[in-house]
Amino acid sequence: MAAGRAGAAAVPRIAVVGANGHGRWHRRVIAPLHAAGRLRLVALVDVRPVEEDPAAPVPAGTVVGADHREALRAVRPDVVVICTPPHTHLPLALDALSYGADLLLEKPPVLSTAEHRELSAALADTGRVCQVGFQALGSAALAELTGAVTAGRLGTLTGISTVAAWQRSDGYYARAPWAGRRTLHGRPVLDGALANPLAHAVMQCLAVAEAAGGPVVPERVELERYRVRPIEVDDTAVLRVTPRSGPPIVAAVTLAGEEFVPGEVIVTGTAGRAVLEYSTDRLRLPGDDAPREVAGRRGLLENLLAHRADPRSVPLIAPLARTAPFTAVLEVVRAAPEPTLLGGDLVAAAGDGPDRVLTLTGVNEVLRRAAERRQLPSEFGVPWAGTPHRVLLAGQPAPQRSANDLTG
Repeated sequence: MAAGRAGAAAVPRIAVVGANGHGRWHRRVIAPLHAAGRLRLVALVDVRPVEEDPAAPVPAGTVVGADHREALRAVRPDVVVICTPPHTHLPLALDALSYGADLLLEKPPVLSTAEHRELSAALADTGRVCQVGFQALGSAALAELTGAVTAGRLGTLTGISTVAAWQRSDGYYARAPWAGRRTLHGRPVLDGALANPLAHAVMQCLAVAEAAGGPVVPERVELERYRVRPIEVDDTAVLRVTPRSGPPIVAAVTLAGEEFVPGEVIVTGTAGRAVLEYSTDRLRLPGDDAPREVAGRRGLLENLLAHRADPRSVPLIAPLARTAPFTAVLEVVRAAPEPTLLGGDLVAAAGDGPDRVLTLTGVNEVLRRAAERRQLPSEFGVPWAGTPHRVLLAGQPAPQRSANDLTG
């Protein structure tokens, strides 16, 4: 059945592929909806035995197994939640579509513009829809910020940037064979800071830019990537995107931070400045004395179910088409030279065993300056900064939207 054809009386049947790890978060979202009769969890799939979770009990009759095709064939779900390593997303999504399901696909949805086009074509051919797991796009705080932008409260935007400083332990990079890898078995993985844990920071910036001038078409991408441990991807990076129209976007992020910065989106304009702490929904607009929490997030699964029931009135929050600029940027990251390895006195260690954390000395100040100035570290004299990777993307087509791709 195509989206919305099931009718209001039908209870959507949900399968989760990738039920362990972050998949347990999805199961906790599903559990109360299943208990309330708003959906029915019919299958859990994972290559490892499905872990128990008191907050997400497995309902009686749920198919549990390791073979996703076997499970999908058995239960014929209406929606498949895919929460697996990034390099598996496209084949799993295509399989789910072939069984007639709509998708909730974790971020990053795909790893290249070619994969993005292939999945877009499959959605068009099957009449299905795909929601991408950028859950921060459902934030009421983001909606208030973009509303202020479109209303002109900040004037003409001159820049959008984000800064985030997290920490990840040795155990984080031992969590799976694909962790910290650029490729695995000849397939791209790209488990770096920009592509995976801090992808939300980049996507929030793109959403603000979209509000200011419509779909973002990256024209120039500049990138510096660093690492403090022997991984294949970045744990520290500064990215600058110059769109075909609109203000420049800078993302300055690390997983080796000295002090925790949850993730700020800084929007500057000719009439003022706004700061959104996207992970906590704290927002400061021009005229505010201090940041304030803006309560309310629309859940991506609930939004997808509402869209299925009434696609004309309920747009998807994070349709695949909305993520096209993110994928274009990610493709540049994927093709960039390997990150510069930093060490010696620049790197400090704390903790033991899997809890050991490495921090990059002075990184918080560098990232803050990069975000505020919208510059790369090499442009303001950081001693350890390397040569930027620069790519021109002129001629890229503007993202196309269908009726199902409208955003809220």
